[in-house]
Amino acid sequence: MIEPYASDFPVLLAPMAGYTDVVFRALCRSFGCDLSFTEMISAKGLTFGNVKTGEYLSLGEDEDAIAVQLFGHEPDRMADAAKLVADRLGPRLVLIDLNMGCPAQKIVSNGDGSALMNAPALAGQIVEAVKRVSPVPVTVKFRKGWNGDTCVSFAKVLEAGGADAICLHPRTRMQQYSGTADRSAIRRVKEAVRIPVIGNGDVACGADAVSMRAETGCDGVMIGRAALGRPWIFAEIKAAAAGEPYAEPGMKEKLTVAAMHAERIEAVKGPHGLVELRKHLPHYLHGVRGAAALRQRLNEAKNAAEIREFLLDSLENITI
Repeated sequence: MIEPYASDFPVLLAPMAGYTDVVFRALCRSFGCDLSFTEMISAKGLTFGNVKTGEYLSLGEDEDAIAVQLFGHEPDRMADAAKLVADRLGPRLVLIDLNMGCPAQKIVSNGDGSALMNAPALAGQIVEAVKRVSPVPVTVKFRKGWNGDTCVSFAKVLEAGGADAICLHPRTRMQQYSGTADRSAIRRVKEAVRIPVIGNGDVACGADAVSMRAETGCDGVMIGRAALGRPWIFAEIKAAAAGEPYAEPGMKEKLTVAAMHAERIEAVKGPHGLVELRKHLPHYLHGVRGAAALRQRLNEAKNAAEIREFLLDSLENITI
């Protein structure tokens, strides 16, 4: 494996827009995440000096290793953004990832994200441009294809461009997140290239990660949506990969983690952080009866202390 991955079978936190901020990354690391990624960052916004875009590079005091994901479709601008990131983060930057898989319409309409799967030559040029300037390994996250199966040929282009590793989400852009991830695509890509291949998609528990490795030969897994409201999934996967037993946290432990999330985000971002927390809370309460009423109460909380009080006082009335 490449040096930034902390284990022979790394378990990584995917870059997720609106979710993988400094607080959530720290929470996932506390449960064993080997490496976390920033939210995807616009190369254009970064090089134009957009203040909000630059804030995505803010790291925690104890965050001594971070992977940054960039998106864009202009090779020179992507290279300039990579240099800017490296200069700003210094030794704490351990990996630069290039997003060629985001299916969002506002991204692909500009030729970015998974739109690059329709332009493999350009994708290869982007990898080459970033590799020329990057002091750290360069990886690429992409999909099975736009509306078909082109991942093997695309992976070979990325490898030829100098990518140090790749991560495949085996759904097409047109599928978005519907249907089932096609693990055979990961296996075929793994067999076609010599660089490490990380599997992503439909890994919701430790058993899923173990079976993905067995079926595909992938070199690690990247966890996205399954980590929302369940940051302990990293501990579960680590245990499963080692063949060790794992006990799912009880409801009290889960809600304690949610309360901890609230306290940390308030400490880092102030009152506005609690507004951002609202998108995380439904995930923590998934499957709980009466969750809608509890969410409403939590959304009305004035501070993290009230959120903790509401959560833990509600335990006796919560059923699954």
